[in-house]
Amino acid sequence: MPAFLEKRSIRYPFYGLIGVTVVLLIVLSLYNWMVSVTGLLLMVFPVYFMFVIDQRQRKEMEDYIATLSYRVKRVGEEAFMEMPIGIMLINDVYDIEWTNPFLSSSFGEEKLVGRSLYDIADNLIPLIKQEVETEIILLHERKYRVIHKREDRLLYFFDVTEQIEIEKMYQEDRTVIAVIFLDNYDDITQGMDDQMRGSINSLVTSTLNKWAYDNGVFLKRVSSERYIAVFSEKILKTLEKGKFTILDVVREMTPKQNVSFTLSIGVGTGIASLPELGAMAQSSLDLALGRGGDQVAIKLQNGKVKFYGGKTNPVEKRTRVRARVISHALRDLIIACDKVIIMGHKNPDMDSIGSGIGIYKVAQMNQKEAYIVVNSQEIDNGVKQLMGEIRNHKQLYSHIIGPEEALEMATDKTLLVVVDTHKPSLVMEERLLNKIDHIVVIDHHRRGEEFIYNPLLVYMEPYASSTAELVTEFFEYQPKRGKIEMIEATALLAGIIVDTKSFTLRTGSRTFDAASYLRANGADTILIQKLLQDNVDTYIKRSKLIESVSFYRDGIVIAKVTEDVLNDQVIIAQAADTLLTMDGVLASFVISKRSDGVIGISARSLGNINVQIIMESLQGGGHLTNAAAQMTGLTVVETESKLLLAIDEYLEGVKKE
Repeated sequence: MPAFLEKRSIRYPFYGLIGVTVVLLIVLSLYNWMVSVTGLLLMVFPVYFMFVIDQRQRKEMEDYIATLSYRVKRVGEEAFMEMPIGIMLINDVYDIEWTNPFLSSSFGEEKLVGRSLYDIADNLIPLIKQEVETEIILLHERKYRVIHKREDRLLYFFDVTEQIEIEKMYQEDRTVIAVIFLDNYDDITQGMDDQMRGSINSLVTSTLNKWAYDNGVFLKRVSSERYIAVFSEKILKTLEKGKFTILDVVREMTPKQNVSFTLSIGVGTGIASLPELGAMAQSSLDLALGRGGDQVAIKLQNGKVKFYGGKTNPVEKRTRVRARVISHALRDLIIACDKVIIMGHKNPDMDSIGSGIGIYKVAQMNQKEAYIVVNSQEIDNGVKQLMGEIRNHKQLYSHIIGPEEALEMATDKTLLVVVDTHKPSLVMEERLLNKIDHIVVIDHHRRGEEFIYNPLLVYMEPYASSTAELVTEFFEYQPKRGKIEMIEATALLAGIIVDTKSFTLRTGSRTFDAASYLRANGADTILIQKLLQDNVDTYIKRSKLIESVSFYRDGIVIAKVTEDVLNDQVIIAQAADTLLTMDGVLASFVISKRSDGVIGISARSLGNINVQIIMESLQGGGHLTNAAAQMTGLTVVETESKLLLAIDEYLEGVKKE
């Protein structure tokens, strides 16, 4: 504080003392006016003295304030004109009315006033028109954060070029961890001699090491079939741009050695913590393997997953050992529970119902009560006929319940077995997932991003023809209590026949083994033929769908009907299957509105085109040759436009690869 201000603050008590003295002298004058007058005269001198000092200090204060105001004003003017912040005033027609010197120098122009933004920086116009408060814009090879003050028609420009470059460097230099897995290494090398195994090891390792060296990747082999790779986000973007060509290199190289290797890669990215990155990479690898292998899964921090590869049909890799282990694990879980509730997907097909009946039989073999959840309002004609046959078998029919009944009987010790799907949004009753903690998932579809949370046991084999095939293999490893009933074996075999299109698609040697087992246990093929018979209305609806077919490109056909024509998902799928049998058709897509208002798409392929990737881009999924998607809030025409765009993107990606 200035000295004169300190003195001034001390004088204020003195003024108070003088006032008190004057009052006392006035009171004293009532008794002795001579003494009072003398006192007043004596006070004139100090009062005058204090008055002179006060006037002098008041003048000093006025000078100080004037000087401070000047300095503050000067600093403000210098900051306004000299600070590295651009300032621009514009009028209603986007002409520049004033700029500070920094902005003029940044634009490399001597004079900006009077010129139009359309000539100087037209990319500022959308910012102003859209009334956006702040946005980063590129101007004259520099990046500026522009703040728009709409009321004052004022623009501030902050140069953030270096900041963005540093952020970009940080993003690009962040660590990425990948786990690389040789999908079928143990199966292929099991019967080889040491020399052949060493030759294959050397070939695969040298190929991966060359790929790692060329791309700046640190690669370390940690087991016979597993590698750990460490690289940066920048390298990851380069690998993504090239669609991870190492998958194709390994797949095309190994047949020359009379072996067939494929790679699966799980990538963790977007997190600074190395342990979390490693866990994310392993989770991504599990997802890639669950979808059949020969692909890359990149799990992002926001939970989204990107996939590359997966262009080939999965080769049968599961073993009977795994089937036995899963069967025993399922048995232990069933024994520990009080009851088993079995649930398939919405609009259940023969595979969903058949595999559910199979799990019911497994529970029965372990002397546990089991119930199959079926919504009678969501079944097609074939399943209705099956349910009609089941009605004649009172023991089985009494254990088929509705969703509400299942919710009422579920307890803390109940085991929920989900069959033929792994997506929470597709199950028969999603509330059961929230109520029951002990969950088992058995499915033959390729794993997608959406997955049931925290199941106790997962058995997903995309190499299997159907879930019914997987469930049938369990019987061999369960207690031999009670014979498999004819209707149970028939339902399981019907599921296999429907999903394999009568053993023509996705059929392996294990498929025929399962079918043979069921046939030996009384499966009635005549009854299956009856269950799969079409009625006239279904045949006409399917024919109308097929009649609307048109060729799009490269052997791709698309069929659709108008909004007023409703078809269930089974008819849409059957139409796609039928179109695939036509000459010159490599892939078929059928679009129709369903009774629930959702637009259903069924996609089929002979294997040349991966319809799974196309459907996944529309939030659907499935297999390479068999996939589907559901679109809500769209018309048939809008759905077709999205489908055509997805097909074009897929074909363009294939050409680039």
